Amino acid sequence: MSGIASRFDFKEIQEKVSLHLRPWHRSFQFWVRAADIYTGYKVFQVRVSFVKDVQKQHAMWERQHELAADKIYAMCSDLGGFFLKVVAQIIGKPDLAPAAWVKKLVTLCDQAPATPFDGVQHVLEKELGQSISEIFEKFDVNPLGSASIAQVHRARLKGNKNDVVVKVQHPGIQELMMTDIRNLQAFALYMQKTDIKFDLYSVTKEMETQIGYEFDFLREANAMERIHHFLYENNRKSPVLVPRVVRDLASRRVLVMEYIDGIPILKLGDEMAKRGINPGGKMAAAAKQNILKSLTLAYGQMILKSGFFHADPHPGNILICKGSEVALLDYGQVKDLPDQLRLGYANLVLAIADNDPVKAMESYRELGIGTVSNCGNEQQELLRLAQTMFDTKLPPGVVMLQPFSEDSSIKKIAVESFPEELFSILRTVHLLRGLSVGLGINFSCAEQWRPIAEEALYNAGRLKGANRKSRVRKLSSFRRFTWRN
Repeated sequence: MSGIASRFDFKEIQEKVSLHLRPWHRSFQFWVRAADIYTGYKVFQVRVSFVKDVQKQHAMWERQHELAADKIYAMCSDLGGFFLKVVAQIIGKPDLAPAAWVKKLVTLCDQAPATPFDGVQHVLEKELGQSISEIFEKFDVNPLGSASIAQVHRARLKGNKNDVVVKVQHPGIQELMMTDIRNLQAFALYMQKTDIKFDLYSVTKEMETQIGYEFDFLREANAMERIHHFLYENNRKSPVLVPRVVRDLASRRVLVMEYIDGIPILKLGDEMAKRGINPGGKMAAAAKQNILKSLTLAYGQMILKSGFFHADPHPGNILICKGSEVALLDYGQVKDLPDQLRLGYANLVLAIADNDPVKAMESYRELGIGTVSNCGNEQQELLRLAQTMFDTKLPPGVVMLQPFSEDSSIKKIAVESFPEELFSILRTVHLLRGLSVGLGINFSCAEQWRPIAEEALYNAGRLKGANRKSRVRKLSSFRRFTWRN
């Protein structure tokens, strides 16, 4: 009997030690793999510098990106958690990441390991204080999908004909993801001192803050209700669908909400092919324009008019519903901008839309973006950097962002300080740009947001000589949404 007890105690101790060492093991795995990928690129940069033929250089870069993509895939697949969030950001920005990375990593999008059902049941019943059979008429054991922080199940409440979605947090995920983020912060500090003259550390600090919020589903429920109310109050018809929360079935780790039927935006092309729609035809083009129109209008209003916005529009959070309606899911990452930053960003939007380098410089100062110039034409490069960072349409001659390139604006204009709050806008714009690239539409969100920015500044008494009739006319033109390629 004592032998069984001692074996049991030993197993329990073994599990506790394993749990304690898990963050250290993850850290070791990250640094070994990150160092391998980084040094691979640095050695390659030296090697390719001796090659004079441009076409050969391009081919060599493509091969290097493919090798790195395989290593990044292996690291993110093995470690999961936070690194699956990194994957979502990479595939959401095909203009920012090499094509080889996007092509390889897109297959990881739906590969977050699901928590076994007994684990889901334990969390759900502990959080809601009732058994599954007491709350739900039916509950699908197999999840609709699993992401880095939680997984979702389709279910139906007792006495209700409509289906709901039940979001349940993975047990023990918070500590592991915080470990991953701190490792990334240390890597960012090194990169900004050696290779990229940009305040990357502030970016990762904002990531830490935002992802920390994602573990509180009550906060997410409040955000979803606030954005739902704002969009439906400020439009005859909301530009995007926002799920309704089942308020009495929300807790810190469980959230029940309205089920919205639709297809993920990444599968839009496959769905069109199934229905015999030519992806390059007029019908497909009209559908894609409607999708981008809806998202752009919703984000313009949220960021510039309200200041409270959904800050995670990666492809996994966007559903396309009947009639090209767009549903925006997952409100774990939201941002509430102070009025000073909201109005400062409205000024920057006007500077980009008007192609005005002087106004861009003024906006940088107002927003608290600290820069040091390493070039003669500082004003033009500052505008170019603003267009690169904060507009969906890249500046002339820029096909994708290459921060290591000597011709890059980030090389010419070092960004020494960057307010953490602005990172959420930067990230949102880049994800919108990624969606536009994926849909094959090149447009400027700054031009489309101009009337909303003017309205925000006018209402704050900061737009001198503004004509109200002119402003209303511009707003109506936005609703027609003229695309400018």
